[in-house]
Amino acid sequence: MEQALKIQSIFIYPIKSCRGISVSQATVTQTGFQWDRYWLVVNYKGRAYTQKVEPKLALVESELPKESFFEDWKPTKNSFLVVRAPGMSPLKIPLTKPSSVAEGVSMWEWSGSAFDEGEEAAKWFSDYLGKQSRLVRFNKETETRPSPPEYAAGYTTTFANTFPFMVSSQASLDKLNTILEEPVPINRFRPNILVDNCDPFGEDLWDEIRINDLVFQGVRLCSRCKLPTVNQETGVPDATEPIETLMKFRSDKVLMPHKKPHGKVFFGKDMVWNWNITNNQGKGNKTIKVGDSISVLRMISSVSEAAV
Repeated sequence: MEQALKIQSIFIYPIKSCRGISVSQATVTQTGFQWDRYWLVVNYKGRAYTQKVEPKLALVESELPKESFFEDWKPTKNSFLVVRAPGMSPLKIPLTKPSSVAEGVSMWEWSGSAFDEGEEAAKWFSDYLGKQSRLVRFNKETETRPSPPEYAAGYTTTFANTFPFMVSSQASLDKLNTILEEPVPINRFRPNILVDNCDPFGEDLWDEIRINDLVFQGVRLCSRCKLPTVNQETGVPDATEPIETLMKFRSDKVLMPHKKPHGKVFFGKDMVWNWNITNNQGKGNKTIKVGDSISVLRMISSVSEAAV
């Protein structure tokens, strides 16, 4: 008998491109998990830093209060995001709403304003990276950052790359690691949800899944940049792996031979929470937990049909 699909791990990345947190449960919102990619490190021009340019960000750890992962929790003046990195004193960022606003913040195609976390945080990141930096927080009250409308019209995210959720499976990682000379952990791929009991790359075909009362829609295969080459334990990039190996069996050229190749390589599935059809506009329980079952409601017939 085939085992049911289950959530093996849930990951939240409070600061864009910094180390993730493995949590036992998380609250689903329209823009992604609560606290996921709420913060962003920017340069003196307000432009986003990521590990592609600053791989040392991989070593920046975040800690949030345990109770912050419960639905409807509200921060008090004693609630902090605690940030740590090698050679640095811990930085405490109040979770209450900042009073300062930074204009001209930009990340890829988006630009707007964001909350500015102040001079202490700016000095901390400037010292750590060795260049002028600031820490900003997404302002959901005034800003929206749309996901690409050709894939997910009407959906938005915070400082995630393009979509609110990314799902991958343990079986896909295991399959890759049977081919790689040096196995890699899942933190190279930075998923939000890691699924167990799935066929290798079975998530490619998921068009719609349900976790508890929440329905998620698959929007496209997750195209990978060079970030998975950064060793998340050392902050040092590998020259080519695991991207070079993935190119041999997970590229658009291999998976979609009838389409014009663009040199893309895929691992994981980008998804949105379909709050329009979820439990009366999503007014019910919006918490998902490690161990929760996943039902596949609708699949595409083959990976060659997947949106990319």
